[in-house]
Amino acid sequence: MRRLMILALVVIGSAVTGAQAPPSSTAPPARVVPTVVKVGDMAPDFTLPGSDGKTHKLSEYRGKTMVVLAWFPKAFTGGCTTECKSLAENGDKIQKYDVTYFMASTDQLEDQIAFAKATSVALQGRNGESVGRTVEKKSADFPMLADPSGASARAYGVADELDRGRARRWTFYIDKSGRVSAIDTAVRPATSAEDMIAKLVELNVPTK
Repeated sequence: MRRLMILALVVIGSAVTGAQAPPSSTAPPARVVPTVVKVGDMAPDFTLPGSDGKTHKLSEYRGKTMVVLAWFPKAFTGGCTTECKSLAENGDKIQKYDVTYFMASTDQLEDQIAFAKATSVALQGRNGESVGRTVEKKSADFPMLADPSGASARAYGVADELDRGRARRWTFYIDKSGRVSAIDTAVRPATSAEDMIAKLVELNVPTK
Protein backbone atom coordinates (compact mmCIF):
# COMPACT_ATOMS: atom_id res chain seq x y z
CA MET A 1 0.00 0.00 0.00
CA ARG A 2 2.83 2.36 0.88
CA ARG A 3 4.48 1.66 -2.47
CA LEU A 4 1.29 2.50 -4.30
CA MET A 5 1.02 5.81 -2.44
CA ILE A 6 4.63 6.74 -3.24
CA LEU A 7 4.13 5.83 -6.89
CA ALA A 8 0.98 7.95 -7.03
CA LEU A 9 2.79 10.93 -5.50
CA VAL A 10 5.61 10.59 -8.06
CA VAL A 11 3.15 10.52 -10.96
CA ILE A 12 1.23 13.53 -9.61
CA GLY A 13 4.47 15.47 -9.03
CA SER A 14 5.64 14.79 -12.57
CA ALA A 15 2.33 15.97 -13.99
CA VAL A 16 2.46 19.21 -11.99
CA THR A 17 6.07 19.85 -12.95
CA GLY A 18 5.24 19.30 -16.60
CA ALA A 19 2.27 21.65 -16.42
CA GLN A 20 4.37 24.40 -14.83
CA ALA A 21 7.36 24.01 -17.15
CA PRO A 22 7.91 27.10 -19.30
CA PRO A 23 7.14 26.65 -22.96
CA SER A 24 10.10 25.80 -25.11
CA SER A 25 11.72 28.90 -26.58
CA THR A 26 10.90 29.58 -30.17
CA ALA A 27 13.00 31.39 -32.74
CA PRO A 28 12.00 35.01 -33.36
CA PRO A 29 9.88 35.52 -36.46
CA ALA A 30 11.86 35.99 -39.63
CA ARG A 31 12.32 39.59 -40.74
CA VAL A 32 9.90 40.64 -43.43
CA VAL A 33 11.58 40.56 -46.84
CA PRO A 34 10.34 41.70 -50.22
CA THR A 35 7.88 39.37 -51.89
CA VAL A 36 7.51 41.33 -55.12
CA VAL A 37 11.14 41.86 -56.12
CA LYS A 38 13.89 39.42 -55.15
CA VAL A 39 17.63 39.20 -55.65
CA GLY A 40 18.26 38.06 -59.21
CA ASP A 41 15.07 39.61 -60.60
CA MET A 42 15.10 42.35 -63.18
CA ALA A 43 14.45 45.56 -61.28
CA PRO A 44 11.16 47.23 -62.21
CA ASP A 45 11.79 50.18 -64.47
CA PHE A 46 10.85 53.60 -63.17
CA THR A 47 10.56 57.08 -64.58
CA LEU A 48 10.56 59.54 -61.70
CA PRO A 49 11.28 63.26 -61.32
CA GLY A 50 14.23 64.18 -59.15
CA SER A 51 15.13 67.06 -56.87
CA ASP A 52 17.84 67.99 -59.40
CA GLY A 53 15.22 69.05 -61.96
CA LYS A 54 15.75 65.98 -64.12
CA THR A 55 13.59 62.95 -64.82
CA HIS A 56 15.39 59.70 -64.08
CA LYS A 57 14.59 56.47 -65.90
CA LEU A 58 16.20 53.29 -64.60
CA SER A 59 16.58 51.69 -68.04
CA GLU A 60 18.78 54.59 -69.16
CA TYR A 61 21.48 53.44 -66.74
CA ARG A 62 21.47 49.87 -68.00
CA GLY A 63 24.88 48.84 -69.32
CA LYS A 64 26.44 51.98 -67.85
CA THR A 65 26.53 51.88 -64.07
CA MET A 66 25.16 50.22 -60.96
CA VAL A 67 22.13 51.96 -59.47
CA VAL A 68 21.30 52.11 -55.76
CA LEU A 69 17.70 52.98 -54.98
CA ALA A 70 17.19 53.85 -51.31
CA TRP A 71 13.49 54.00 -50.48
CA PHE A 72 12.47 55.94 -47.36
CA PRO A 73 9.10 56.72 -45.72
CA LYS A 74 8.76 60.50 -45.45
CA ALA A 75 10.79 63.66 -45.95
CA PHE A 76 11.66 65.79 -42.91
CA THR A 77 11.07 62.98 -40.39
CA GLY A 78 13.78 61.86 -37.99
CA GLY A 79 15.12 58.63 -39.48
CA CYS A 80 14.85 59.88 -43.05
CA THR A 81 16.70 63.10 -42.23
CA THR A 82 19.41 61.10 -40.49
CA GLU A 83 19.76 58.83 -43.53
CA CYS A 84 19.94 61.80 -45.90
CA LYS A 85 22.49 63.48 -43.64
CA SER A 86 24.71 60.37 -43.67
CA LEU A 87 24.62 60.05 -47.47
CA ALA A 88 25.11 63.77 -48.08
CA GLU A 89 28.05 64.07 -45.73
CA ASN A 90 29.81 61.06 -47.24
CA GLY A 91 29.06 61.70 -50.90
CA ASP A 92 32.74 62.10 -51.75
CA LYS A 93 33.38 58.55 -50.53
CA ILE A 94 30.39 56.96 -52.26
CA GLN A 95 31.08 58.74 -55.54
CA LYS A 96 34.50 57.08 -55.79
CA TYR A 97 32.59 54.00 -56.96
CA ASP A 98 30.99 53.39 -60.33
CA VAL A 99 27.46 53.90 -59.01
CA THR A 100 24.49 56.21 -59.37
CA TYR A 101 22.38 56.44 -56.23
CA PHE A 102 19.05 57.93 -55.26
CA MET A 103 16.81 58.29 -52.26
CA ALA A 104 13.13 57.88 -53.18
CA SER A 105 9.79 58.22 -51.44
CA THR A 106 6.12 58.83 -52.14
CA ASP A 107 6.45 62.51 -51.20
CA GLN A 108 5.54 65.26 -53.64
CA LEU A 109 8.35 66.63 -55.81
CA GLU A 110 8.29 70.03 -54.11
CA ASP A 111 8.86 68.32 -50.77
CA GLN A 112 11.79 66.36 -52.19
CA ILE A 113 13.35 69.52 -53.58
CA ALA A 114 13.00 71.33 -50.24
CA PHE A 115 14.28 68.30 -48.31
CA ALA A 116 17.30 67.88 -50.59
CA LYS A 117 18.26 71.56 -50.37
CA ALA A 118 17.68 71.96 -46.63
CA THR A 119 20.71 72.43 -44.42
CA SER A 120 18.66 72.83 -41.24
CA VAL A 121 15.67 70.51 -40.83
CA ALA A 122 12.97 71.13 -38.24
CA LEU A 123 11.92 67.53 -37.74
CA GLN A 124 8.33 66.50 -38.26
CA GLY A 125 6.30 63.53 -37.11
CA ARG A 126 4.55 61.13 -39.48
CA ASN A 127 1.53 63.43 -39.64
CA GLY A 128 3.56 66.59 -40.29
CA GLU A 129 3.52 67.84 -36.71
CA SER A 130 6.62 69.46 -35.22
CA VAL A 131 8.63 67.29 -32.85
CA GLY A 132 10.63 70.21 -31.48
CA ARG A 133 14.04 69.16 -32.73
CA THR A 134 16.29 70.46 -35.50
CA VAL A 135 18.98 68.57 -37.41
CA GLU A 136 21.78 70.28 -39.30
CA LYS A 137 22.86 68.58 -42.51
CA LYS A 138 24.46 69.22 -45.88
CA SER A 139 22.37 69.67 -48.98
CA ALA A 140 21.96 66.36 -50.78
CA ASP A 141 24.51 65.95 -53.57
CA PHE A 142 22.43 63.19 -55.18
CA PRO A 143 18.89 63.21 -56.63
CA MET A 144 15.90 62.52 -54.42
CA LEU A 145 13.09 60.96 -56.44
CA ALA A 146 9.38 61.66 -56.02
CA ASP A 147 6.79 58.91 -56.49
CA PRO A 148 3.58 60.57 -55.21
CA SER A 149 1.32 58.07 -56.99
CA GLY A 150 3.14 55.22 -55.25
CA ALA A 151 3.23 53.21 -58.48
CA SER A 152 6.97 52.54 -58.36
CA ALA A 153 6.87 51.87 -54.61
CA ARG A 154 4.23 49.20 -55.23
CA ALA A 155 6.23 47.75 -58.11
CA TYR A 156 9.20 47.30 -55.79
CA GLY A 157 7.03 45.88 -53.02
CA VAL A 158 7.95 48.60 -50.56
CA ALA A 159 4.58 50.36 -50.24
CA ASP A 160 3.32 49.88 -46.70
CA GLU A 161 -0.47 49.93 -46.86
CA LEU A 162 -0.58 50.13 -43.07
CA ASP A 163 1.33 53.42 -43.29
CA ARG A 164 -0.71 55.24 -45.95
CA GLY A 165 1.24 53.52 -48.74
CA ARG A 166 4.50 55.15 -47.70
CA ALA A 167 7.67 53.35 -48.66
CA ARG A 168 9.48 51.08 -46.26
CA ARG A 169 13.13 51.93 -45.62
CA TRP A 170 14.59 49.36 -48.02
CA THR A 171 17.57 49.83 -50.34
CA PHE A 172 17.94 48.02 -53.67
CA TYR A 173 21.30 47.45 -55.39
CA ILE A 174 20.79 47.08 -59.14
CA ASP A 175 23.69 45.92 -61.32
CA LYS A 176 24.57 47.16 -64.79
CA SER A 177 22.40 44.51 -66.42
CA GLY A 178 19.38 45.81 -64.52
CA ARG A 179 19.13 42.88 -62.12
CA VAL A 180 18.77 43.24 -58.37
CA SER A 181 22.02 42.08 -56.79
CA ALA A 182 21.18 42.87 -53.16
CA ILE A 183 18.35 44.21 -50.99
CA ASP A 184 18.88 45.79 -47.57
CA THR A 185 15.68 45.57 -45.51
CA ALA A 186 17.41 46.63 -42.29
CA VAL A 187 18.85 50.02 -43.21
CA ARG A 188 20.46 51.88 -40.33
CA PRO A 189 19.91 55.60 -41.02
CA ALA A 190 22.92 56.87 -39.03
CA THR A 191 25.38 54.61 -40.87
CA SER A 192 23.62 54.35 -44.22
CA ALA A 193 26.61 55.76 -46.13
CA GLU A 194 29.15 53.45 -44.50
CA ASP A 195 26.84 50.48 -44.98
CA MET A 196 26.27 51.38 -48.63
CA ILE A 197 30.00 51.58 -49.25
CA ALA A 198 30.53 48.22 -47.54
CA LYS A 199 27.88 46.66 -49.77
CA LEU A 200 29.45 48.16 -52.90
CA VAL A 201 32.77 46.62 -51.88
CA GLU A 202 31.07 43.27 -51.18
CA LEU A 203 29.47 43.38 -54.64
CA ASN A 204 32.85 44.15 -56.26
CA VAL A 205 31.68 47.46 -57.71
CA PRO A 206 34.76 49.06 -59.26
CA THR A 207 36.04 52.50 -58.37
CA LYS A 208 36.07 55.19 -61.03
